Order: sequence, then C-alpha cells, then structure tokens
Amino acid sequence: MSMNLRGRSTARRTISAGAAVLLVGGSASACFAEQSAMPAVRDFLVAWEVGNYPAAAGHTMGADKAEVAAALGGVRSQLDAAALKLGMLKVVKSGDTATAQFSVKIDLGENGEPWTYNSSMNLQRAGSGWKIKWEPSIIHPSLKQGQRLAVVTQVPPRSPIQDQNSKTVLKAVPADLVGVVPGHLKDPKATIDRMVKTTKIEGGRRLDGERLLGRVRSAPPQKFLPLLTLQRSSGDKLIERLRQVDGLQFKIVNAPIQPQFAPEVVGELGAATADRLQQVGAPYQPGDTIGVSGLQLLLQRRLAGTPSIEVVAQDPEGNDVTPLRSWSGHDPAPVVTTLDRRIQPRADQALSQVKYPASLVAVRPGTGDVLAVSNHRTGGRDEAMEGHYPPGMAYSFVTADALLQNGVPKTTQTECPATTNVGGQTVSNPSGKAARTSTFERALSLNCATSLAQLATKLPPQALVQSAARFGLGKEWGGLFPSYAGTVPTPANDGQKALIATGQGGVTTSPLAMAAAAAAVSSGVWRPPFITKDPVDTPSAQVNVINPIAVGDLKRMVRRSVQSGAAKDANVGSGGQVSGVSAVVNYQEGGKAKTVSWFVGFRDDIAFAIAVEGRANAAKIASSFLNGTTVSPPSTTKPPQGTTPGTGGQGQRPGTNQGTGGQTPGRQSPTTGTNPSMSPTRNP
Repeated sequence: MSMNLRGRSTARRTISAGAAVLLVGGSASACFAEQSAMPAVRDFLVAWEVGNYPAAAGHTMGADKAEVAAALGGVRSQLDAAALKLGMLKVVKSGDTATAQFSVKIDLGENGEPWTYNSSMNLQRAGSGWKIKWEPSIIHPSLKQGQRLAVVTQVPPRSPIQDQNSKTVLKAVPADLVGVVPGHLKDPKATIDRMVKTTKIEGGRRLDGERLLGRVRSAPPQKFLPLLTLQRSSGDKLIERLRQVDGLQFKIVNAPIQPQFAPEVVGELGAATADRLQQVGAPYQPGDTIGVSGLQLLLQRRLAGTPSIEVVAQDPEGNDVTPLRSWSGHDPAPVVTTLDRRIQPRADQALSQVKYPASLVAVRPGTGDVLAVSNHRTGGRDEAMEGHYPPGMAYSFVTADALLQNGVPKTTQTECPATTNVGGQTVSNPSGKAARTSTFERALSLNCATSLAQLATKLPPQALVQSAARFGLGKEWGGLFPSYAGTVPTPANDGQKALIATGQGGVTTSPLAMAAAAAAVSSGVWRPPFITKDPVDTPSAQVNVINPIAVGDLKRMVRRSVQSGAAKDANVGSGGQVSGVSAVVNYQEGGKAKTVSWFVGFRDDIAFAIAVEGRANAAKIASSFLNGTTVSPPSTTKPPQGTTPGTGGQGQRPGTNQGTGGQTPGRQSPTTGTNPSMSPTRNP
C-alpha cells in the first residue's frame, strides 16, 4: 500500500512519558518479579520510547554509551518518525543471562500504516542487577554494525495534462533543481533554515522548515535530494541568492511545467508549503511537486500518483544493503481535457491586441465540451470561467425566449424610444438614441432596451427566472472545474422586470455561462459545460431541451442581429453563418464606473462568448476569432464614465470572484517573491 512517511504536524512528534510507562510497565509488571531481568528491560524501553537516550544507554554494556544513545536517537531522525511505541513481550532467564523480546511500532506518517515488527535483546547479570548487551540488531534484527536506517522514496514522473486529442499541453522549460546531498551538509539545520528564509513564496507562504529538515535527515546520506525546481528566467535573482546558501547544490534540467495555453485552466506547479500540503493531503510532503492552481491542483493525486516507499539498512557509503519494509505507491495518470488545439490559439490571438482585460470561452453545442478558454490581462484570474459581469443587452435572447414562450410573438408591434419609464424605473437604450422599429424581432436586432423593458410587463413574475434557468443561468451546474453560472433575481414589480429583461437589476453572468446559453440556441438543447474527458466530468445539472418553436424564432432573431443589426461587425462572409448579439454595458462596482463589452453567439459547431472590461467592438473581435486573424488595436479612448441612465445602481456588479487560477509562469518578478513556477522537484 501507499503511505506518507512525513506528513504530520509537530504536535504528533510529542510523546507522553506517562503513557509510555503505562504501555511498557503495565504490560509486564504482573508477569515478572523484581529480582528478574525485567526491570532493566522495562527501564531501557521506557527511556528509549520517551527520548531519554542517555538513560537508555545507561542500561547497556559492551559499547560506548554516547554511541548507543546516538544510535537509539537516530531511529526517529533517520526515519523522520512521528512516534515510536515499544511493548514488552517476554523475558526468558537462564542463569546469569537472559533474552528479552519486545514489539516495535513506528508511526512513519499521517494516514499511513505504521511499521511494526518484533526485536530482541540479550542481557547479562551485572552485580545485583542486569545490563543489556548492546548490538545494533536491538533496533532491528537485520541491522548490523556500522549500518543505519534510511527511507528511500521513489516518485513516479508526473503525468501530463492533455488536449482533447491526448497531446500534452505542457512544454518543457529550462529549470534548476535545487537540492542537497544530506551526508555532505556541515549543518543541515542551518542550510534548510537559510533556504527557507531566502525562498519567499507568493502570498507570504513559506516552506515548512522543520518538516523539510526531517526529510533531509531521513534521506539516503550520499544521494542528491532535490528540494525545489526553479524555472529559469532572465534576471532571476532568486536563484543567485540561493547559490549563496552553503550546502545547496544545483542541477540544470528541462522540466515540463509550463502550460502552452489556457494557464488558468491547466494550472501551475508550486512549492509544497504547509498550507498547500493541507489542501492536497497525504502522502505529499516538502520537496514534492504539487499542483497549486487549475487542474494541476484539482487532480493532483491523479497526475502525481503516490510514491513507493522503502525502509532500508544502509552501509556507511550510502549503499542500500538490506530492504526492511516497503509500501507500494499508485501510478499517475494523464488528464485529458476538452480543449481544442485548433481553436484555443485563435481565441488567444483574437484577444492579444485588446488593451483591456478580456476573456473568451468557446464550447461545442452538441456536447458541452469547452473547446477554448482564453484570459488576457486578467492578472491570472480565470474571468472566462468565473467572472461576474452584468450582461446588459447580450442577455436579450434569454428575455426573448421568455416572451416567446409566454405568448408574445416575434411580430408583436413595439416602439424603441431613447428612454422609457416602466414601473417608475427609467431604462435607456445603450446608444442613447431612439430607433425606428416595428416588431419585437427588429427591436432585439437593434439592441432596443426600451422595447424589451416595455414588453417585459406582459410577463408573469417567474417568467424571466424560468427562461434563465432553461439556459442554465442562475443554477448550480456541479462538475469538476470551478465556474460561475450567473445570478438572476426574481422581479417583484414591473420596474424590476424591465431591468432584468435588459440584463441589469442584479443580473450577472460569466463568459462561460453565456457561451453555454448560446450553444443552447444553436442546438436547441442546453447542456452543462465541462472541461475534462478523462476523468469524465459529470456536472449534476440536467440537460434541458428548449421549445423547438421558440428556438427557431431565436435563431432567426440572433442571426438578424449579426446580419443587419447591432452585431453586424461579426458577420463573417465565409465559413458559415454567424449568429449572435453584442452589447456595451456601463455599470457601478464598488463606487467605480466600469464598462464591459460583450459578444455572444455561434457558428456551425462553435458557440462562444467574449467579455472585454472596457469599451470595445466585441463583434469585431468575434470576427477575428472566427477568421483566425488579429484585431487591430482599439483606440485609446477611455471607457465612458457613469452608468447606463436609469439603472438606479441596480445593475451593479458584485465583487469579482478571484478564481483559482494561478499566475502565468514568469509573471511575478523573483525580486519581489518566489517565481510562481517554483516547483519542489521530485516530480517536475
């Protein structure tokens, strides 16, 4: 079985002397008279167990007492053991000699099976008492003179994260393995203390120096023990500072640790700090490579497997002489995602010249596969999957579905004034202008917020929430990867209906949620989006079939928006017809005026959503995504100040979810903290 040899807290190292006395003395005192050899055996075992090694050595003969004390104390340090329990079995006396048998139980780590075995010792009468003839075999029957215990850990290579065609999405980059040869260290504690002090992890985290020191002391003394992997970058001062730490050694490798794309989804590997070890659980320990964000964190155990562990007897040269106990590990396995290597670069390229933070998600309508996740200038946050934005008129097709399914046909006559008052709530068109329109269908294509606000009064109170739910908005999806499905309040009056119908009034959503909703218009079925094929991601949300008549009308409406309406810049001439809606939303967040620009649509077997945190032509970005070209840099015009008139602050976006994605490798300068790609290296 697999087990962790060192994953425990300092508290577990503390052993109760009183408990030890009861364990040893209580098991034997009723069986032997005080004139026997039992008291000497009992006192020796108690002293050894509670860590009073000089006292234990005082009960021995035939060897230097200091050497005996060091050998007994070495059991815990050489195994980095959490606890040592000893139990009397029996003492057999024969004249002036005796043999004692006892049990040993060594707790080698949290959530692991203890190492248990029996050993024995020989005794000789010495005056009125008894002395133990010292032999290394007292520690373990197979241990011989000059040998020591050691823990040998075999860590399997970490498996990759792959695209939908099982091709790795990681690339190898130059890195430095930082480690030690334990037996060459003059002062192991000083070396580890200085390394920990020099290495400052992002967010103020630090390596657990005590546990790391325990690992160094228990490792084979003559073998290189890697402790960290540091990705190389120009001007990396951290590596240079570590080179000043006495005892550290460096090896140059190419480590497959950097995502080729979608870093917020793929995730990063990082230092096994104490808090991160608590998060990923046993059997990982300081010195391991562990995932710290994205899929690398969520599927750490699958990707890393578990190490195989062997306790051995070693000779003074560090050769493994005798295996004493072993625990087998579990092999790692790759993670196969739904990411499409053809589509992901197009998404990244489409956003590459945008001056504001922007994100794009593409999904396959017929399956729910997430094909591309791109975050640009988001500071490592996965806004594509978890962003909270008011959709504004990008939400119009959801409102249109509510109207169509509640008896309001697309031919309903309507007007599109610049502003309108509904239930005491003023709603304005995003353009600030009136438009000539005749039907509900035409109003949607022109982003006539005032038309939808007026038509929403025809709806029953629950209609807008029910329509949102049909498109997966405002409901929990479940599934493996963190995501935000949106929030859609239930309106209490016509004024609130007007705001919610136009994507305001507390409505928030993510690009992923909007891409999945667009996929439902394309296919006629809403499916929860998912991002891994193996292991199979099975969101708990149920598939929902949209009314086919409503879907037919919605398709025509959103096609018209691209063909001749507000989203016409997305009307790509080749590769199939594009359908979709666009919007620019001004809103307040935390007392600050903000803007988000949207395009939500589909073509053939791709549905996608784009959100830009600033005023931008999102429809034009959509065309570049579909064409695989780069959008020209937008003008440097600042986002407009102020909010859409009449929102009354109800369109305010809640605090942004920061997500679980880590920073893109190399983004943080090592002069201000450890490079985020710093990976403790036993499985780079």
